[in-house]
Amino acid sequence: MTAPHNYEHETALWDAFAESAWKDSSNGEPVFRWTQYADHPDAPGVELLGDPATVLEIGYGTGRAAAYLAEQGVKVTGVDLSPLAVEKSTERYGHLGIEFVCAEILAHLAGGESTFDAVYSIFGAAWFTDPARLFPLVAGALNPGGVFVFSQPPAIPGAYGPQGMYKGGFAGPAMFTYRYSYTPERWETFMREAGFEDIEAREIDAPTPGHIGTLLVRGVCR
Repeated sequence: MTAPHNYEHETALWDAFAESAWKDSSNGEPVFRWTQYADHPDAPGVELLGDPATVLEIGYGTGRAAAYLAEQGVKVTGVDLSPLAVEKSTERYGHLGIEFVCAEILAHLAGGESTFDAVYSIFGAAWFTDPARLFPLVAGALNPGGVFVFSQPPAIPGAYGPQGMYKGGFAGPAMFTYRYSYTPERWETFMREAGFEDIEAREIDAPTPGHIGTLLVRGVCR
């Protein structure tokens, strides 16, 4: 099921997120982690991307992960819907050679101008875009043998499909978006149908028992 996205609302929402995120100077330090926890000893790292020369981050937010990879010599492109995120990240990390693009991800990938060794999303566009539409486009943006990896919170049991989300609670301007939530098995199916193989979809426990874990999905382009 595809939700009725309103990209005008969503652009405003992600601009508001970017404004909030960049108020905290610590959000400017390059760091790469798949989970929402700064100290997570059981979480994997950047090795899930393999050894890529080129990568694309979809829905990059603050750009910290992109900056981390760029500092390791990887050629990085980041796509985000927020003009403010693109402005801030370009100011902070443009000297690293990262190409930051402001675009809606489905339209951008459909352009098919470049291919990459890896595509990834950390609580980004893979969480907020219909996988039946996104994943085939991601596969088309990958070089043969390239990997697609994404992370996000796991689904609340019984709450599957697109989940509506207002910005900042239930008062104020009606800015909203949709998150997509499924079981790990259903994510594997989406990946397989899009042409990926060697697929792994799993939930990583939080470092504190009883806290929200992280869904992590990885697949290789045929």
